[in-house]
Amino acid sequence: MIHNNRLSLSLVHKIQLSMLLVVMLCIVPVLIYIQLPWTQAIIILILSMVLTMLLAAFVCAPVKQGLDALELGLQNFKDREFSNQLAYQSDDQLGQLCALYNQTAEQLRKEKQWIYQRELMLDKVLESAPQALLLVNSSEVVVFSNLSARSLLLSASRLEGLNLAQAIEPASAELKQAISTGQDGLFNMLNEQEEVQTWHLATGQFLLNNQRHKLYIFKQLTRELNRQEVIVWKKVIRIISHELNNSLGPMSSMLHSGKILTKGLDEPRLLRVFSTIEERIKHLTEFVQGYGKFAKLPQPKLAIIDWHQLVDELAQQWQFESDITLCAQPCFADNTQLQQLLINLLKNAHESGSDADKVSLRIEAHDQGVMISVTDEGQGMNEQVMANALVPFYSTKSSGSGLGLALCREIVEAHHGYLSLHNIEQAKTGLLVKVFIPNNISSAS
Repeated sequence: MIHNNRLSLSLVHKIQLSMLLVVMLCIVPVLIYIQLPWTQAIIILILSMVLTMLLAAFVCAPVKQGLDALELGLQNFKDREFSNQLAYQSDDQLGQLCALYNQTAEQLRKEKQWIYQRELMLDKVLESAPQALLLVNSSEVVVFSNLSARSLLLSASRLEGLNLAQAIEPASAELKQAISTGQDGLFNMLNEQEEVQTWHLATGQFLLNNQRHKLYIFKQLTRELNRQEVIVWKKVIRIISHELNNSLGPMSSMLHSGKILTKGLDEPRLLRVFSTIEERIKHLTEFVQGYGKFAKLPQPKLAIIDWHQLVDELAQQWQFESDITLCAQPCFADNTQLQQLLINLLKNAHESGSDADKVSLRIEAHDQGVMISVTDEGQGMNEQVMANALVPFYSTKSSGSGLGLALCREIVEAHHGYLSLHNIEQAKTGLLVKVFIPNNISSAS
């Protein structure tokens, strides 16, 4: 700024000195030529210098005003302030420069406002992104973390300003290991519901404000992997069902024709053959229909659930102890699918070896949805069974189809909820099945 002031003042002084020098070069020879007394010559010379300085000040005033305005404007540019306009509007080259400055400032102001709006939008997108984002500078200090990252790292407050080691202190051992390794790839860890979740870690390094930063991106893949797995199973089921239906139709027709042709024959063995074939055809038809429910589960038709009525209807089919704690917040779900879900869970509880009076159904309302818990005092599940219990076709029962819990999970995920299995450690026996159904109010509207 001082350098610019000296430059502008020096330019004005140069103009003034140039005018004074021109006047002196013109007047001094005249005074010498006319040979005036030296006192008069000095007075005339002084008056000429004063008039010249006044004239120079008058002439240079607009120049100085324009230069001062440009200097102030450029100082605003340096401070990234583009809202101020220059008031200098003379019809000269300095006025044109000031007008050009005002146009440039207006353009920069609009671009700055546009960039600011984009930054706000980007910040909102990053803050609400489902992926957990963690940005660390070269000093291993967290400079940005979004809501998903704070939830993943089990932090109730913002992580900015903390050392990376401090930020990940409350996290699980698997997550700490993945961050310390710093390599892209998959890793598994337990969530709050003690479910095994699959996560993908992607890292990247870049320069920000001439300082190297490292970005950690965590993406939850469990639901996507489950979805892809279910899609594959559904495709397999549709193929099997199609082939079985192609065979069952002709077999039923041939059985009916055989009965007509042998109607007059009194042969007990033939009747037993026909009866066995008819029984197996009926069993296969029910088998195909059961798998079709899983392969072609329709989208939920959401409506307000009357939990007391639903529990009363279930109590007509199964014996259980019920505990219902509701709030004013309604829950929207598909009543038919929800009933099928609870029937499957209660059926499994009764077939677990538990006494019927030890089976319980608890429904507890929360702000975001409803938590359903079904418990029994059966044998529970070992690690292998629990790891495969939700996989289609997997069953430990000799007559089981392996679709009960798989269908339950499909119904729950169609409602954007979750299902989890837990052995009851306090009682050292029995199983706890937790189902969370969100309110789904936005979907219903």
